[in-house]
Amino acid sequence: MSYIFFGTTYFSKAILENLLKRGYLPKAIFSIPEYFSISYAKEKVRNCHFFDFSSLAREYDVPLYWVESPTNTLLSYKNKIKDYSVDFFLVANWYYKIPYQIYSLSKMGAFGFHNSLLPKYAGGAPLVWAIIEGERESGVTLFRMNEAMDCGDIIHQRSFVIDFEDSIAEVLKKAEKLAITMSLDLFSKPITFTKQKGKARYYPQRTLEDGEIDFSLNAQQLYNFIRAQSSPYPGAFIKTRDGKRLVIEKAYIDSKIFNNTDDSAGGGAI
Repeated sequence: MSYIFFGTTYFSKAILENLLKRGYLPKAIFSIPEYFSISYAKEKVRNCHFFDFSSLAREYDVPLYWVESPTNTLLSYKNKIKDYSVDFFLVANWYYKIPYQIYSLSKMGAFGFHNSLLPKYAGGAPLVWAIIEGERESGVTLFRMNEAMDCGDIIHQRSFVIDFEDSIAEVLKKAEKLAITMSLDLFSKPITFTKQKGKARYYPQRTLEDGEIDFSLNAQQLYNFIRAQSSPYPGAFIKTRDGKRLVIEKAYIDSKIFNNTDDSAGGGAI
């Protein structure tokens, strides 16, 4: 089975690296720069989980191509991609839509990873949203991409538990482990497709400013909000009087109930 790999992050790197070590080399790698333009932001945005594939491409002698809208889109590589004549594309953490004119150039289409149990948590930042919403379970879906976002037929889908103490980094590791296994299965097991069941609920992409803490939330909601956006993401934060962002990387819930009017209790909460 021949393929082209599309990836941008350490999550993508873990998937490709395991394939490379087992001899499953792609015909080419496509990636997006750390700072890139995208439709939902006026300025360039930063991929805070960015991995530079240059070293892996050199080590395994695989061509690497950089994509950035609007000047250097996938469509500009159409003829080159067509010449590779691969069985499928493998897509992990890709931030631009792959148009029909491109994914139709492979025999089986583009297979994409999405870190949720589709059709749940379709759209942007699925694991961050799942933790914010207090979910105790999530998973990874490998599906065949089509023109509608996150709506294609499912190839593999597996779940994992979100433990109460898990940070986003720990949840990403659980997703990464499942995605590695799924990618290897593409080369050792028959590839089958199953229609998604149910209606997708879409969540938006998140920006840096979405991390501002809302103190009207209760303790459980605040705890989830903070752990969902901790490293490797920019973090939940409060704005200080001098206009700076004070990032809260970690929190825990104290079972004590503080009473601000009771001086004998030590002066209340800080």
